[in-house]
Amino acid sequence: MDAPDDGGRLAVAPSDGPAPASAAHVPVLRQRVLELLGPALRDRPAVAVDATVGLGGHAEALLAAHPRLTLIGLDRDPVALAHSAERLREHAARVRLVHAVYDRMPEVLADLGFDEVDAVLFDLGVSSMQLDVPGRGFSYSRDAPLDMRMDQGAGRTAAEIVNGYSVPELARVLREFGEERFAPRIARAIDRARRTEPLVSTGQLAQLVREAIPAATRRTGGNPAKRTFQALRVEVNGELTALRAALPAAVDALAPRGRIAVLSYQSLEDRVVKQALAADAVDRTPPELPVPLPGHAPRLRLLARGESAPAAEVADNPRAASARLRAAERIGAFESIGAAERIDALGDGRERDRRGVDSSGAEEPSDRASAAGGAR
Repeated sequence: MDAPDDGGRLAVAPSDGPAPASAAHVPVLRQRVLELLGPALRDRPAVAVDATVGLGGHAEALLAAHPRLTLIGLDRDPVALAHSAERLREHAARVRLVHAVYDRMPEVLADLGFDEVDAVLFDLGVSSMQLDVPGRGFSYSRDAPLDMRMDQGAGRTAAEIVNGYSVPELARVLREFGEERFAPRIARAIDRARRTEPLVSTGQLAQLVREAIPAATRRTGGNPAKRTFQALRVEVNGELTALRAALPAAVDALAPRGRIAVLSYQSLEDRVVKQALAADAVDRTPPELPVPLPGHAPRLRLLARGESAPAAEVADNPRAASARLRAAERIGAFESIGAAERIDALGDGRERDRRGVDSSGAEEPSDRASAAGGAR
């Protein structure tokens, strides 16, 4: 995390290299995010954390809608932070931008002197900027160095993983993080290729995956490399590990009646979000008792359960098609919920999870995300 500048305002790590103008960036489900977080921020001094501030689209909308809001923006990508700083300059006195991964939220809040916050927003996955800058190596549609780091100043590259992991390790990554059914086959193909020369570019890897997958499979389901690229990106950046740590920390940081909203773009991260929020929304008091037992009451009330972008938004921004929005409100220490509501929450967290349906009772949305298609 960078040392605060000007009292913590707009403290941004320096960055090199061009990036697209943030002004052109339209955040996914912007209006719905404002509606969900608004009641926790309206008409009073409030504090919100944008845990993945990116190019600042959601942050700008929140600051414009709530003139007394202080916003803390985190991002691991210093290039994105530089663009956010420029985009949010009009609101600079109310903004703190910090170079950090979102699992460091407790440390960041402590350093900035905040005991609790009123809202937290996560906009997960790879950003449009990261996809659209060829040198970042996230996209399989153009040839570039095999990097995939969201922070190019830290961590292993995708090339190091592809060339350094054993075949079983590679297969595990592809299977667990890409849900790739041909994971062993692709891992063996990578091993054969790297024995001749290291794999160093996205073009090499995309072509290798295409050739490794059966011809019949290549004819359907989009680019055959999408699951491999997703898996490597998740492994490179430790995305699911950070998310599993960050979600409960974010709930802990919420003030009573504070709200959390999470946008995800592929089934693995959405599953983590769903389970984390549902676990805190369950009252474990026996349903025959009229009031919750101490330590058994839920901490959250679910507000949005896997909502999708409307058709008009998807038409304007196809990358919004895979977005799923979940949100919840922190229940106050002296609040209670009725028996019927408690039974419904219990069913959401236990029975419906086992059936693989969303806590609203509807089937879980299908995962239409890909390494290139699911972007914020």
